Amino acid sequence: MGLLTWTRRAVLGGAAALALGLPAAAQTPPGVLVVGQVAEPQALDPHAVTAVNDFRILMNVYDGLVRYASGTLEVEPALATDWEISDDGTVYTFNLRDGVSFHDGTPFNAEAVVFNFERMLNEDHPYHDTGPFPLSFFFSAVESVEALDDLTVQFTLSSPYAPFLSNLAYPTGLIVSPQAVMDNGQDFGRNPSGTGAFRFVEWRSNEAVVVERNPDYWDGAPELEAVVFRPITDANTRVAEMLSGGIDLMVEVPPVALSEFQGDAFNVVEQAGPHVWFLILNMREGPFTEQAVRQAANYAINKEALVNDVLEGTAAVAAGPTPPAFAWAYNEDLDPYPYDPDRARELLAEAGMEAPEVTFYVTEGGSGMLDPVAMGTAIQADLEAVGFDVTIETYEWNTFLGRVNPGLEGEADMAEMAWMTNDPDTLPYLTLRTEAMPDNGGFNSGYYSNPEVDALLEEARTATDQDTRAALYREMQTIVQEDAPWVFVANWVQNAVTSDRVENFALEPSFFLLLDDVVKN
Repeated sequence: MGLLTWTRRAVLGGAAALALGLPAAAQTPPGVLVVGQVAEPQALDPHAVTAVNDFRILMNVYDGLVRYASGTLEVEPALATDWEISDDGTVYTFNLRDGVSFHDGTPFNAEAVVFNFERMLNEDHPYHDTGPFPLSFFFSAVESVEALDDLTVQFTLSSPYAPFLSNLAYPTGLIVSPQAVMDNGQDFGRNPSGTGAFRFVEWRSNEAVVVERNPDYWDGAPELEAVVFRPITDANTRVAEMLSGGIDLMVEVPPVALSEFQGDAFNVVEQAGPHVWFLILNMREGPFTEQAVRQAANYAINKEALVNDVLEGTAAVAAGPTPPAFAWAYNEDLDPYPYDPDRARELLAEAGMEAPEVTFYVTEGGSGMLDPVAMGTAIQADLEAVGFDVTIETYEWNTFLGRVNPGLEGEADMAEMAWMTNDPDTLPYLTLRTEAMPDNGGFNSGYYSNPEVDALLEEARTATDQDTRAALYREMQTIVQEDAPWVFVANWVQNAVTSDRVENFALEPSFFLLLDDVVKN
């Protein structure tokens, strides 16, 4: 039976069996890993997406010039074998790996790298209209990209930019086939081609994305014959599929379900990483334009109860916008807002707010969102206990992003959100700067603006000394916590479960799935 035939039968058969309350039709075959994803991907173009749900697929199809070393957020060579940085920190020269081809057979070279970055950054590029490119902010310091010869590429920056190498290792820095972009145009996101360990086979909407082994992979052919990424948005259904053998690997296991996977037939895997789960507050209109009301929301929510009772101890209460996984930049002097409903009521009274109405956007499920419906319901109850009048509106993940990312004005007063980041610069720079409001293509969906925070972030990303950067980030955290543009909820320890037929699987601090070393018996 061919790969495509098998995956179609397996997906449809497993779904039918579950609908009838029966065991899965048959165990998945050796060499084929079936992954239960939390949502349908938005696209398979790494420059056009923002969600870790999508990144988990993309990191297996594409490579960047550099990558994170296994188990760390430290950068190591990938498509670039080595690089040099000028003394002033503004010129990066990369030597590229020879003999690498994209999955479509075209050569990887310096011109391909130039194409990738000019496509994102140059509005006059003939394929810039294949975007939008929402995380091109990562490379806003790049003034030019030049192919010095076939295997040497040089980036010139407008000023020193400390996160540059880390951002190149992020999915936004993955290298796509220029020929595939030219052939497919705006449909490239449905027809991806990279240099990675697995090459794209097909995408059946709301059923599966299928990738197969790249036997010519420059870093050694993977052990798996294929990987099938199945979007199963309902967490209970994902659990049922995992228990019945319909999937081999499940990411983001609901905390209440972890006990179901304690037997010998399963392996539960955990890994800390830089994660923040928070509530965006609309500072342009509605009750949260008042700082006292934003602080009241932070006091009103019993985050310890959320972490211990809803999340079963799989997270820690967040104190601010920077996750403690970035130990060198984290402000340990900050304590989380305590649960103090009386103080919340006092602040509402001081603000002259009586039963402020709040529209609260909640997602059914999405990457890093921590049992969002149960969390949202508990948060609603806590806020209403101190006097808020909260209405929840629940949306499927991609619909939710389509409502939240363009900004909350005219939409909602509050929205759940989670970010898993690669550098202390990323989350605040993309979500808390004045210039990162949605009108400018950023993710500051609550319209927070503080010139002091803007200045600290700009200085931190150009500082070349890590101790200097750390001091600036710590000062930023103190200001943001006081301003309370968000409700700071939790930092999650990510989890996954595999069947006992899966070997060599590990979660990464980056929250990506790297499957090239995985074995499936």
